[in-house]
Amino acid sequence: MSRVRTVLGDIRPEELGVCDAHDHLFLRSPQLPGRELNDPAAARAELAAFRAAGGAAVVQWTPYGMGRRAADLPELSRATGVRLVCATGLHQAAHYDSESLDRLRGGRLAELFVSELTDGIGTTGVRAGLIKVAGGFHALDAHARWTMTAAAEAHHATEAPIAVHLELGTGALDVLDLLCGELGVPGDRVILGHLNRFPDPVVHRQAAASGCWLAFDGPSRAYHATDWRMPDALRALADAGFGDRLLLGGDTVVAGARSVDGGPGMPHLLCRVRPRLDAALDADLVDRILTEHPGRAFAVDWT
Repeated sequence: MSRVRTVLGDIRPEELGVCDAHDHLFLRSPQLPGRELNDPAAARAELAAFRAAGGAAVVQWTPYGMGRRAADLPELSRATGVRLVCATGLHQAAHYDSESLDRLRGGRLAELFVSELTDGIGTTGVRAGLIKVAGGFHALDAHARWTMTAAAEAHHATEAPIAVHLELGTGALDVLDLLCGELGVPGDRVILGHLNRFPDPVVHRQAAASGCWLAFDGPSRAYHATDWRMPDALRALADAGFGDRLLLGGDTVVAGARSVDGGPGMPHLLCRVRPRLDAALDADLVDRILTEHPGRAFAVDWT
């Protein structure tokens, strides 16, 4: 029977509740000096604010080696009442130092992913519930192909979903050609992130036709010019028959973007984005996107 793997254990998909399907409580990268998400107290306050806005679950896409603080997640979940899903996987090479990458390349990356999905992350006892990887700008470099190949191998061993960072929202079809075409991952086990950053309706429909999940996230200072197009993009997909493939998230990646630090943060998804979508789409569909869809996208018949 399919279950969503949270940091406190496996639950039925329908137990997930209103879900931010793509966000970060903790994140560290040399690309974001001085702006890291690395404060447990702030993470707890942000989750409490999300809970007060009606949120029930958050899927954290922070992968291996980027400051996930997996050991802190169970207590944060207990304290706030928000269910949390943690990721394994690997981001773009730019987010790691060369020594770390050399060490990973000397081992079996897929085995690391499988271990974190099934045995747990280090000694924390926290098991990941998804695999996060990343593409490049309109292309897949050798690093992306290596990590996605390992992710596909880990998927075939566990059935875990693969969530993909699309750089500036591009490269969706290249990712699907590799994961679903060459590597045999079923379309409904792939989640494409940041599609709102490249609001091309033709590409969106082509990607959706594979059966994959399309995640729209934000807002973002860097990509705010496309935020206003998101309702139209979602409506176009729904009108084309792909309303059942949609996910929504906040994607908070720097400290200043948290609501408790003066940014929109996680509550923005429910306090501002949801009413805007209710006006553009059928409200029942918006409810399903926030509740039913994440349960289906992240549920796994764990073996």
